[in-house]
Amino acid sequence: QVQLVESGGGLVQTGGSLRLSCLASGRTFSMYGMGWFRQAPGKERESVAAINWSGGSTYYVDSVKGRFTISRDNAKNTVYLQMNSLKPEDTAVYYCAAHRMHGIEIMTTRYDYWGQGTQVTVSS
Repeated sequence: QVQLVESGGGLVQTGGSLRLSCLASGRTFSMYGMGWFRQAPGKERESVAAINWSGGSTYYVDSVKGRFTISRDNAKNTVYLQMNSLKPEDTAVYYCAAHRMHGIEIMTTRYDYWGQGTQVTVSS
């Protein structure tokens, strides 16, 4: 069982930056692939970024490429999402998720554990 706790959300102006963190419980964090998802009101949850077990492979949805960076520190059981040049359309609840496979997954149904979410609001 893995428990995930996100932090770092908040209110920021357009063009600003935030760094989200996701702390995972358990001793097997390095075995999990990790992902960040977001869900805006009235929209489906979408994959934003994903990272494999070692951090050597990453994925980004087109809308955040060049602005967001996913990374992980297995010694700290933590995955990060650095978000730069934020836009109002980035406003959403951001969720951290873990899956048991080592690689990259972008479908919500492939993830086994979810955090409670953290709100990111970008004002125009």
